[in-house]
Amino acid sequence: MSARILIVGEGALADYVDEELSVQFDVIRQTDLASGLPKRADLALVLHDGWQPRVHQRAEELLQPAGIPWLRGFVSFGEGVIGPLVRPGTQGCSLCADMRRLMAGRDRREMQQLQRRLMELERKPDDAWASLTGLMHTVRLLTAEARGFLQGRPVLPPGHLFLINLRTLANKLHFFLPDPQCPACSRLPDDSSAAAAIWLQPSPKTGPDSYRSRSMEELKPVLTRDYLDERTGFLNGKMTDLESPFADVSVNLPLLSEDVGTAGRSHAYAMSELTAILEGLERHCGLVPRSKRTAVYGSFRELEEQALDPVKVGLHTREQYEQPGFPFVPFDPEQPLPWVWGYSFLQERPILVPEQLAYYGMGCGHRFVSESSNGCALGGTLEEAIFYGVLEVVERDSFLMTWYAQLPLPRLDPYSAQDKELSLMLDRMRAVAGFEVYLYNSTMEHGIPSVWAIAKNNKRQGVNLICAAGAHPDPVRAMKGAVHELAGMILNLKTKFEETRDTYIRMLHDSSLVQEMEDHAQLYALPEAEERLSFLLDELRPARGVEEEFKRRPEGVHADLTDDLKDMLAALRRLSLDVVAVDLSSPEMKRNGLHAVKVLIPGMLPMTFGHSYTRVAGLERVCRVPAELGYVKQPLTPELLNPYPHPFP
Repeated sequence: MSARILIVGEGALADYVDEELSVQFDVIRQTDLASGLPKRADLALVLHDGWQPRVHQRAEELLQPAGIPWLRGFVSFGEGVIGPLVRPGTQGCSLCADMRRLMAGRDRREMQQLQRRLMELERKPDDAWASLTGLMHTVRLLTAEARGFLQGRPVLPPGHLFLINLRTLANKLHFFLPDPQCPACSRLPDDSSAAAAIWLQPSPKTGPDSYRSRSMEELKPVLTRDYLDERTGFLNGKMTDLESPFADVSVNLPLLSEDVGTAGRSHAYAMSELTAILEGLERHCGLVPRSKRTAVYGSFRELEEQALDPVKVGLHTREQYEQPGFPFVPFDPEQPLPWVWGYSFLQERPILVPEQLAYYGMGCGHRFVSESSNGCALGGTLEEAIFYGVLEVVERDSFLMTWYAQLPLPRLDPYSAQDKELSLMLDRMRAVAGFEVYLYNSTMEHGIPSVWAIAKNNKRQGVNLICAAGAHPDPVRAMKGAVHELAGMILNLKTKFEETRDTYIRMLHDSSLVQEMEDHAQLYALPEAEERLSFLLDELRPARGVEEEFKRRPEGVHADLTDDLKDMLAALRRLSLDVVAVDLSSPEMKRNGLHAVKVLIPGMLPMTFGHSYTRVAGLERVCRVPAELGYVKQPLTPELLNPYPHPFP
């Protein structure tokens, strides 16, 4: 029996494909899908001389349930589009492909509006750039694909599009990831307490000097292939910074409202590109739920037996909430909210977390705090992701604790660590960038090594100083991480500093003008702001040796990263500090065995940007810990805390 092909559509593309394939196959021709489907079809081709998104959506609704594989071909803005080849029951449909193609495009908002308009039109216009030569080239590719599929040798791999330049006839294959929120092919499960339970598993390190469970060599083959593509990619562009003292590469994460650059910093550009991709994946996971549907909605009063009390993670003060135009409302325990399931390591059970604390992109409804990506981390195992999520919360908490309490931290002599890489990094910062680096021990009462770093310009012109932080069980790694952060900020601040200097002078005198993330760093690039860091920049204090400040663990270094994580959890548990982990791992990550989490440590200071969004209400540690560590004689009061915007970049 001859294979049967259903061709849906009208125009030159459909006519030419029909003519080519009718010689070999039984072809059924329909102008649309209004009349339904034939009793049998081995393949459906949906073909138009313009973009017909409503027809494609209807094809998904009818052809998948009927078990008919289908392929589309159309023309859009001088480009031929072929694919994807949609197989019933598999993810990665035409709607997924359109979403990725639109998001990777430069004019994504305008294209989305156009898509909506085309969905409403009965008759869509043909594409004005559809030349006969270009159409015939597209026809050849379409017919070759149809023949190959019916003969068991398709040309188009799953999850791919052919994009054809109808002027030059150049064509290129582009991969796209299925959209986990696709209305046509995604089947997300409901969030549940059972799925949130965490039993820590072994996570062997890749080597004696590693704190990772999977090497970059292992991940390298999939990171660029699966995630970075200029036309259909989850990430759609990269930029190499040749002025930074170290190898700095950023990739672009396209969001509907903006482009977000995510950076990778190392001593090799290839490695930095891979870490930038991983950073982009982490950012993406932390925005909204992508692997499960939020299923719990209720008030804290109704759920408090199994829910995290939002007061414990820090709120804004009454005065902040009462400011005109303040975008948040006071937390109301009677107000119903969406909640997601996380896991409490202190209570050793699943626990409900307000969705807006787990996903910082959830901006609708009863928003009571300004939340950021603080505590979001990605790893090769779930344990690795939690490990780095804890370190990020600890790093930012130690930075803010130092700032709010103006702690005169011990200054470190980094050369005393006798680590050649660290010494060369510091020398290069001085010789190439012209910055002297000062490092301070900002470890708090839990004992997890933390570092505050300041880069001070040796020249009279340009950015005066930059601040950063690091935290790691190995204090030398904490210092290196902080130095990499400093180096990555130099160019970002330098390019805007002189032309926006007057703006930041005004912020110096009116802290309420500090509203964006970059404002914090730019403000302290001013020489006039240096006096606010005088509690640290006291050169009369002798620098202390690294070994003297950070006592090495006598039992040596663990071979398993989970053991390092357990050490940190135990140190926090001794202080009754909980660690709550919410698994954010999306299907895009899981396909390559990657995991993402959001870590919350109630009681620790959350990083916020915009001076009016500071969150210290309900967090008594900021007043108590400075006295416990001997920096002051008695606990502080809120009135004594540093009133100025923090300098975290």
